[in-house]
Amino acid sequence: MHAKYLLDSHDIAPKKSLGQNFLHDPHALGKIVAAAELTSDEAVLEIGAGTGALTVPLAQTNAPITAVEIDERLIPILAQQLADFPNVRIVHTDILDHDPARLVGEMPYVVVANLPYYITSLILRGLLERASRKPRRLVLTIQQEVAERITAKPGDMSLLAVSVQFYGVPKIVGRISAGAFFPRPEVDSAILRVDLHPTPAIAIDEAAFFTVVRAGFAQKRKQLKNALGSGLGISHPEAAAILTAAGIDPARRAETLTLPEWGAVTTVATQTLPALS
Repeated sequence: MHAKYLLDSHDIAPKKSLGQNFLHDPHALGKIVAAAELTSDEAVLEIGAGTGALTVPLAQTNAPITAVEIDERLIPILAQQLADFPNVRIVHTDILDHDPARLVGEMPYVVVANLPYYITSLILRGLLERASRKPRRLVLTIQQEVAERITAKPGDMSLLAVSVQFYGVPKIVGRISAGAFFPRPEVDSAILRVDLHPTPAIAIDEAAFFTVVRAGFAQKRKQLKNALGSGLGISHPEAAAILTAAGIDPARRAETLTLPEWGAVTTVATQTLPALS
């Protein structure tokens, strides 16, 4: 049932403050479910269940579904739409307040979500950095521009790209026009699938790695020796020495480095700077 009809029937208006754009196109919803490639031993954590448009086809796979929704106004709609699916548990909460793994129990799990644009990065950090048990994969509907940033290659990397690619392999598996949503957003969206590594791509202390990477990207228009020096609170010559020891030209910029190169810089930095070790 179209989201506008469901919302109107309950006298509910979408909230801009929650970034609510409800996906209603059946073809797009089918592509998302297909991209999830659910297996019989996997549970699903759906973030932002909305009116249940995606929850229903997910539930039809018979997988155990935990459908999280922050807007209490939508809970009656979800209960109505999902009444025939005993495999769905509706949870009224803010996903940012929880360890995602604890919401789904002990089964391996997959995250499927139509994410509000304004908190995409925060939710990704929660799923990738803070979850006590990582999902096997993510299938996310996000702003197309953000999906392209996440899947970027060295030369056009960003802190977001490094942060996601450290944990998994991202791939754009579909695109969704703005007209597939109600209300219609100003930009198109993409379906992003991230297959997580069993362990991070680089065997290194994660806290030190991200401290170094964030320092490098803090002033991304500057040469890396300058950005890294300012970000780590050391002199530019000290930063240049760390980069040279890691085999990196100090004049390069953060967006050009590969993950292994960031790992090499982190290794040298932790050996040089006691605060990082």
